[in-house]
Amino acid sequence: MSWSIPILRVAGIQLRIHVTFLLLILWVAVDSASEAIFVLLLFLCVVLHEFGHALAAKAYGINTPDITLLPIGGVARLERIPEEPKQELVIAIAGPAVNVIIAACLFVVIGVRGQIGAPEAAMQSGDLLIGLFWINVWLLLFNLLPAFPMDGGRVLRAVLATRLTYARATQVAATVGQAFAFLFGIVGLFGIPGLYPPNPFLIFIALFVYLGASQEAGLAQMRDVSRRFPVSSAMVREFRTLPAAATLQDAVDALLATSQHDFPVLDESGNVAGILTRHDLISALRKDDPNIRVSDVMRRDIPTVTTGTRFEEAFRIMQECNCPAVPVLDGMKRLVGLLTPENVSELMMVQSALPRRRAA
Repeated sequence: MSWSIPILRVAGIQLRIHVTFLLLILWVAVDSASEAIFVLLLFLCVVLHEFGHALAAKAYGINTPDITLLPIGGVARLERIPEEPKQELVIAIAGPAVNVIIAACLFVVIGVRGQIGAPEAAMQSGDLLIGLFWINVWLLLFNLLPAFPMDGGRVLRAVLATRLTYARATQVAATVGQAFAFLFGIVGLFGIPGLYPPNPFLIFIALFVYLGASQEAGLAQMRDVSRRFPVSSAMVREFRTLPAAATLQDAVDALLATSQHDFPVLDESGNVAGILTRHDLISALRKDDPNIRVSDVMRRDIPTVTTGTRFEEAFRIMQECNCPAVPVLDGMKRLVGLLTPENVSELMMVQSALPRRRAA
């Protein structure tokens, strides 16, 4: 996210462009202005594809905070993973369905001109509409490959989840996706003699698919484990807090004296008023203003959970708010702990190390 630039907001969704995508456009533009225009139109199709996912997710009450354009395509960051296989199936298919609509519209326009032709000849003709038509056909077919976490892989997981547990379905889909990643990597490195030349770009796609599949598998395992524990089983119990009236120097002292990165900020009544993150603290220090207080730069409206909240629910809340830490309250609404991504990772490592019977 730190390498992406927000450009506009559509239907409550922030559209971002990654710096590497801008470099790609610049590199193509130096070679040919018409090719740069084609790439921009191509990524317009990619944006529409991602908005297809986002709008389908919205129908199930799942928001999409942002869509980021990368050199390898677009990424729609959903607020949470759909709970039911049917929902994920619809959301996964919605993106390729947009490409079908775009290709169908272009087919009608090009068909009237009678210029569709074979893909290779059509692409070499330099006609933007013909090029976009075949690119959308290619995007449709490529995205429907069962290479998790691509759309086809998510369709595979949704189908498997009707018979298997969510974690097991994800693991199977991730294994299939990693197998495709190895295949992409080999083809990208050596090509297919007589059919397809070596393509370094396919190696980048292979890396994306492999890492994405591994990350999704780990996330699914995390959700599976988290169903069995309350927040109190893994929260941080020893931590420092800061008063809302504290100075930035007080915050710096706490940062250097502890291993904490994020500090709960309490108001005069002892209630949680917000969270001061290390990133926000460093940004405020650069302003070199002695009048700035912790309350001026802390993140407000941070959700809280209780010690009895199921770990799965707390993890979902952490994902939806994109919070670095979630305060944990007891029955008297007193701050008694913090839930951080490090806690989640450590719980996963402990459960993975334990024998299956003890872990259960």
